[in-house]
Amino acid sequence: MEFFPDVKKIKYEGPDSKNPLSFRHYNAEEKIEGKSMKEHLRFAIAYWHTMRGMGSDPFGPGCAVRPWEDGTDSLEMAKTRVKVIFEFIEKLGVEYYCFHDRDVAPEGDTLAESNKNLDVIADLLEKEQQRTGIKLLWGTANLFSHPRFVHGAGTSPNADVFAHSAAQIKKAIEVTHRLGGSNYVFWGGREGYMNLFNTDMKRELDHLAKLFHLAVDFKKKIGFKGTFLIEPKPKEPTTHQYDYDSAAVVAFLKSYGLEKEFKLNIETNHATLAGHSMMHELAYASSLGLLGSVDANFGNLLLGWDTDQFPTDYYLTTQCMLVILGQGGLAPGGLNFDAKVRRESFEPIDLFHAHIGGMDAFAVGLKIAARIRAEGTLAKFVKDRYASWDAGIGAKVEKGEATIEDLEKYALEKGNPAPNVSGRQEMIENIFNRYIL
Repeated sequence: MEFFPDVKKIKYEGPDSKNPLSFRHYNAEEKIEGKSMKEHLRFAIAYWHTMRGMGSDPFGPGCAVRPWEDGTDSLEMAKTRVKVIFEFIEKLGVEYYCFHDRDVAPEGDTLAESNKNLDVIADLLEKEQQRTGIKLLWGTANLFSHPRFVHGAGTSPNADVFAHSAAQIKKAIEVTHRLGGSNYVFWGGREGYMNLFNTDMKRELDHLAKLFHLAVDFKKKIGFKGTFLIEPKPKEPTTHQYDYDSAAVVAFLKSYGLEKEFKLNIETNHATLAGHSMMHELAYASSLGLLGSVDANFGNLLLGWDTDQFPTDYYLTTQCMLVILGQGGLAPGGLNFDAKVRRESFEPIDLFHAHIGGMDAFAVGLKIAARIRAEGTLAKFVKDRYASWDAGIGAKVEKGEATIEDLEKYALEKGNPAPNVSGRQEMIENIFNRYIL
């Protein structure tokens, strides 16, 4: 049985194609900087939005038309969804997918029943992976939807909730390991506070770190080689999330001795909610060797919440790919489409249109970023701007060879520094536009 009978395998037809069910820019085997596009981009499909998103919003229930759905969260329905998503991924031509444990298998009345349900679906996922060659980019545990997590999971004031969270994470890591997942993600959906008057912040942060250390110990015990990732998010649903942005996460990791065990999974919509650009968040994590993976989406800047839209902005995707190419790629991470079709786009075919557009946008960004790097104009400008650090007193400072007394002596002899060289911001932006157009 086909669930998308009107869709054949999506193919690359080139920039002149007017076929909406074709790639105009994403050519999987095209080589850029010595690697194919699919190797650079490592696209992954989000199980939660693609299979479970029905278009609900704060003002109304979902209205998505999904002919395969029976309106239940039964185990049988979960089995059907496995068939649906693998047909979708095959026809789209993507190599990876991602999931939360509760996306793929229903929650039971007990933890034991939930684990049993997850094992049943994992059997099917494993068979489909073997049949198709599609791989798991990462798995994670949903520690935010159930009422038990009303006050958080690892940061809950209730030790029983902490224990349940640890058990759920253990099972999700086991399943991710079994399915050959390349990474495992921690997203603290409710790891934060609503009101400091009723919160022991230090204790909550200590508990969260303890949970991460327990997960690291278990990862090593079972021989899971995947990367552990933390996904920053500043707010919504809590007033303040402890994983507010890249800088906050890095500070947390270093404070608790976890910086060698984790990298970051950065999301565009979360970056902008934190008051940053996506390029800033990527560059900060990358500069410290901690950029591991990306949730590829963007948010509507006219709205104040996480809209999770498919990326279509070539400026955004080019900036992303400049950072990613600059660090040599994302592997074993990738570009996960943590994005959902708009509520008004309710037909199954809209899932294809949305993903095609996002994949094409990142293919364009990849090609433009490679051209920028090949020409070297921007890189040379940055190098020249910092030339005073490449020799003389600047080089001594960077090498740790200069004392503060040395700097005083140098400054007294040198006199007032020469005026700074212009940053040429407008020229740089014009140059960037030249590549885009």
